[in-house]
Amino acid sequence: MSQLYDSIEPNIIDDEMVQKAVEEQCPEDIEKLVKREGINFKDVTELQLSFRNILQIDNLWQFENLTKLQLDNNIIERIEALESLVHLVWLDLSFNNIEVIEGLDTLVKLQDLSLYNNRISKIEHMDTLHELQIFSIGKNNLTTLEDVIYLRRFKNLRTLNLSGNPFCDDEQYMLFVVAHLPDLVYLDFKLVSDTTVSISAFPACEIRQDSYDIAESKQAEYKEDILQLSEALMTLEMLISDQLEVRVKHITERPHIQNTGGHFAVACRDLENHHHEKLLEISITTLEKSVKNELDEDLPDDVRMLLGDKTTIVNAVNASHGSRLLKIDKRESDILTPKLSWSPLCTREPGKGPWQIFQNEIDRNRSRVKEIVQYIDNLQEELGNTEILDLTK
Repeated sequence: MSQLYDSIEPNIIDDEMVQKAVEEQCPEDIEKLVKREGINFKDVTELQLSFRNILQIDNLWQFENLTKLQLDNNIIERIEALESLVHLVWLDLSFNNIEVIEGLDTLVKLQDLSLYNNRISKIEHMDTLHELQIFSIGKNNLTTLEDVIYLRRFKNLRTLNLSGNPFCDDEQYMLFVVAHLPDLVYLDFKLVSDTTVSISAFPACEIRQDSYDIAESKQAEYKEDILQLSEALMTLEMLISDQLEVRVKHITERPHIQNTGGHFAVACRDLENHHHEKLLEISITTLEKSVKNELDEDLPDDVRMLLGDKTTIVNAVNASHGSRLLKIDKRESDILTPKLSWSPLCTREPGKGPWQIFQNEIDRNRSRVKEIVQYIDNLQEELGNTEILDLTK
């Protein structure tokens, strides 16, 4: 146990504690009646458990109709065991030892949340709190102003307390917050004045432009990642295909089989690979010249369409390369079929001879190339459909 608790006796929320808390908050005229006959916890809508040295939240599932819960001024380290309190509107967890915002997913009716004076370093994991109106997270360990952007999703947020966090020392702090959260009425216990709103409007455009610039940079980075993934997958598939081809070739080039068709296909593939490399090199060079307006002559419209961006042109060249390899494979199979059918290595059982091995590899390669192309297309489509501001969240 940490030295923090050497002088404190930690508690958890047990039946005795909650029973005592319920009795204490009852009016004096019915307190004796409650002690004598008890009370159904399902009827309790408010519960105060402050200043009780609580280390771990537990045993609250019985209060299924609770709307207000005070757990402030304890030694709680984790937000947990609140899943059943789906009617909670008000939650106070201030003055504890919480480091991570979590465990709030089911509290969809929450309007007022206080995490003041804890050890939190990031605003996160609050996506379901659509009704949030008041949020206090002052005096924590927030250091990055961009964390405030996360709060834009809360359309009903009107009161926000961030005071006492390290990022409040930034001279642009208040303007940044108001620029990104223009519907705020109170910030750090002060009314957001019209003057502050009007001043914040000037850097707002600059701030939003910075956000767009970051998003566009990320989008370009993701496009490049998808392109590299495409090239890597195609390279690996070609490597696998070549290795299997060598094995089949070893079978078909036995002394009793003169596999001239195999030699022909290997030569064709070598020429096609060389052609593909040169074509890709020329295409990228042309694209770069087109971007810089350094082309010596006008290009047809269909060619200019292919030069839209690097990803498009590389995909087109790769697709063309795959198509030609498939044609070579088909021609090779046409040549080898009559020869392999007479080979003594071919059994009468279907799927057992070298020809069937060879044909299976062609089918596998063709299927895998289509899968890769489809996968890359899906990634590009998903990236294209992503809202640019979502990339900055």
